Amino acid sequence: MKNESLYLYPVWLRIWHWLNALLFLSLIFTGLNLQYAKINSPIIDFHTAILIHNISGITLTLNYLFFFILNIISGNYKHYLPKLKNFAKNMLLQLKFYLSGIFKNEEHPFETSANQKFNPLQQITYLNIMYALFPLLLITGWALLFPEFILNKLFETSGLLLTAVFHTTIGFLLSIFMIGHIYLATTGTTILSNFKSMLTGWHVHENHIVKSQLTEITIQQVKNENEN
Repeated sequence: MKNESLYLYPVWLRIWHWLNALLFLSLIFTGLNLQYAKINSPIIDFHTAILIHNISGITLTLNYLFFFILNIISGNYKHYLPKLKNFAKNMLLQLKFYLSGIFKNEEHPFETSANQKFNPLQQITYLNIMYALFPLLLITGWALLFPEFILNKLFETSGLLLTAVFHTTIGFLLSIFMIGHIYLATTGTTILSNFKSMLTGWHVHENHIVKSQLTEITIQQVKNENEN
């Protein structure tokens, strides 16, 4: 089987990606500590957790602005925009692959290329994650950092409480996404190939055109052997 390599991930994108991952893990760990641990936790005390959480959140904001600006300047944002033609059909096709085809070693319905880094399901997911949930996480985080700017009440409920619940809920959803993201990253050409791609910038994938040609040659060889 012949594999092909494509340079899909420039240096700036890889720096953002790994820094984003480290900061988010820090926020998950300290966030859980703030939510459930006691004041004098043996792992990390409450006040230290607050400090680390706040510093990580501020740095995450700067990192997101870095991503947002470079994403536009470089034109990388185009990969997040799903094509409307046959959108629902392509989504279902990709979902079927994830639920069934991937376990049967079927060919991926949408090849990764320089023109399309993400499949339709990834596009709609990443679009909502990076341009909806992530900004909301940051906005609510800053609101909790400066609670004096939060409305005192909204629908007869504490504005601070609603902001905290909203922030926690978004954090939970993004944590679930991160778990799924890590799992799907192991389904590349090898278990570690996609992780290596985000270190080197080079994405390795199977050349299915070559695969098809080899399959046809093999079938023809079998036919010839049977005829002989």
